Amino acid sequence: MVLNIRYKTILSVAIPLMVSSFIQSIVLLTDASMISRYSTLAFDAVGNGGLIYVTLYMALVGMGDGAQIIMARRIGQNRPKEVSKLFSSSLITHLFLAGVLFVLTQYIMPDWLLTYSKNKALAGLQGDYIRIRSFALFFAMITLSIQAVFLAKGKTWVVLIAALVTASTNIVLDYGMIFGELGFSEMGLKGAAWASTIADGAGMLTLLLFLLFSKERKEFDLLSTWEIRKADIMELVKVGSPLMFQLFIALAVWTVFFTWIEQIGTFELTVSQNIRSIYFLAFVPIWGFAGTTKTYISQYLGQKEYRLIPIIQKRIQLLTIVFLLLFFHGAIIYPEQLIGLINPNDIYLDKSAEIMRFVAVSILLYGFVSVYFQTVNGSGNTMISFLIELTCIICYLISAYILIKVWQVDIFWIWSVEYVYFGIMGLTSYLYLRNTDWKKKVI
Repeated sequence: MVLNIRYKTILSVAIPLMVSSFIQSIVLLTDASMISRYSTLAFDAVGNGGLIYVTLYMALVGMGDGAQIIMARRIGQNRPKEVSKLFSSSLITHLFLAGVLFVLTQYIMPDWLLTYSKNKALAGLQGDYIRIRSFALFFAMITLSIQAVFLAKGKTWVVLIAALVTASTNIVLDYGMIFGELGFSEMGLKGAAWASTIADGAGMLTLLLFLLFSKERKEFDLLSTWEIRKADIMELVKVGSPLMFQLFIALAVWTVFFTWIEQIGTFELTVSQNIRSIYFLAFVPIWGFAGTTKTYISQYLGQKEYRLIPIIQKRIQLLTIVFLLLFFHGAIIYPEQLIGLINPNDIYLDKSAEIMRFVAVSILLYGFVSVYFQTVNGSGNTMISFLIELTCIICYLISAYILIKVWQVDIFWIWSVEYVYFGIMGLTSYLYLRNTDWKKKVI
């Protein structure tokens, strides 16, 4: 049975995802706050190293999103038994990807950082961080496969509970392992990496327990059989691989952006890391409603209820803007206080707050246009969404290169590239949805 389109039901799907994202944002803020008080160099290394890890992790997320879209479509088509086969194929696909990425982070990435980075001490610490964090990729392969089942069904509160377990574990272990409290030895940056990795494992175990005792296990006949079909794997790859590359290159480009900033100077890098840390507050409603949009669009396409899709879009856009103003208003009204929570060093405060106010409006733009972009994703037209993302990224990189390498402008104006990225995403997504027969694609 598909979800209804009342505001109450939309919020019942989105709020657990938003709270989950909020918890993760609080964890990121807590990590940044703790490590900045331990060492500025470690703060920069965790920021850049963490961004590299998230970039690789997003490759797995893309395949998980593909599984969610197909599972939601099968639920909309009243074919629940297909979910079990898709789940098995999702696990195998994620295992292969996790193995490839693990080898990359253990044996290639650290040496590449030393070669490319201007600050060798910073690069060495980034390599240490990434080597430890990469073990969590194997937890992620299970977590994302299970999440796909619950998100496709619209049962998002389970993801919230897992996020609570992950966050609370991470905060406690961060405090103990970074500073040598609670019976742990002082480990600094490595402590932050181990804390996050162990916390990811705790979240994975939580989701696995939920799955074992859930009604979805019986409804979809999960875990009782392990039928892995080539057709299912090919379908996952067809839908998920464009999402995988889309998310990977989106974060990879941000990694390049921060690497170019690091080559300007440590002041500009630390200011930008402050902005990045606060940015994740804005992603709370955006990510929450992104997952909701994909589920709704895929289910209603499965039911062939095309006339309701514009109504769904408008309602989710309204809710996204309202919740963005709720979560992110501080970036406009009191950014100094937010930045101070992350990094109390006064030397970075004024410039960080100035940039935060400047880019805040671009986030509101992103919240509105992201519904169009996620509609493309939810429809299963993931190759189109990849091409949209690629167009945005090319324009973003060209703009960033000109501002940083050619014109060498102040760090304030460098951050104007956010308007380029979000503006092009909105325009291309809207034009595609308005001018093509995208609703008729079936997966």
